[in-house]
Amino acid sequence: MLNTYQYKKLTWIDLQAPTPNEVREVVDKYKIQPLIAEELITPNVKPKVDIYPEHIYLILHFPTFKRNDGLSDGSAQEIDFIIGKDFIITAHDKEIEPLRIFAKSFEINSILDKRQIGEHAGYIFYYMMRAIYNSLHDELEYTHSSLNAAEHKIFHGEEKNMVFRLSEINRDVLIFRESLNLHKEVLTSFEAAGKRFFSFDDKFDYYLRDIVGEFYKVQNSTQNCKDYLEELRRTNDSLLSTKQNEVMKTFTIMAFFFLPLTFIGQLFGMSIHYFPLENDPNAFWEIGLTMLAIVVVTYALFRRNKWM
Repeated sequence: MLNTYQYKKLTWIDLQAPTPNEVREVVDKYKIQPLIAEELITPNVKPKVDIYPEHIYLILHFPTFKRNDGLSDGSAQEIDFIIGKDFIITAHDKEIEPLRIFAKSFEINSILDKRQIGEHAGYIFYYMMRAIYNSLHDELEYTHSSLNAAEHKIFHGEEKNMVFRLSEINRDVLIFRESLNLHKEVLTSFEAAGKRFFSFDDKFDYYLRDIVGEFYKVQNSTQNCKDYLEELRRTNDSLLSTKQNEVMKTFTIMAFFFLPLTFIGQLFGMSIHYFPLENDPNAFWEIGLTMLAIVVVTYALFRRNKWM
């Protein structure tokens, strides 16, 4: 699907799951390198930035999430950017919510001319990247809220239920870290390439630095979530271990109580010709009181030594 947005002399072409014919049409119109045309159709594992005489080619991966009943389905989504002097081309396989929202804003600004976007397509890329990183900030805020909710449940006796929930949140944080892992190097290279490509506009240097700054904000938020998550997992594991130890301690104490009683019962239950108290009519009560005395003494011993 090919969508075209216009703002004065600037053009944005958005390709979503493009067909070969759509790619060929854009490549021919804007004189894009044939090698880039192939990469627009095939997925790329690693991000990169290449500079050509007429445009800059940039590949970045961003984490995307779908929420369903509080559960998330996350993945890394590739976006290809081709940035020329007066045009920008984006290509991606699936609909990306921040780009869809940005497209609406772009159309409104184009119609109403409410905001001076800039003199060249580099500014469109700047606002686009800022919109995507702001969306990632919102996603990280959601993750942080999930961690707060998990912390509340952990300290209210739901440690066992939180094992799966924390693992799910950990998966989301890992997707963030893996997707953004190489952004720093790529954006730093893009900053240097952008200064050369847009050398006629000294003011744009600030915007290039700000893109890197937006990335650092997301990276720091991701690291904060990771640290918070690791502390919660350690706390949850400790509480689970403590509960399990308490259960094992209870069973051990019960076994210790019943061991001598079982021994006495088995001893007096032996089928032999002579046994003490065999002819005593009060033998049952004497043996029972002896067992009760053993339980009382054992309990007092455990309480005195603070074993229970």
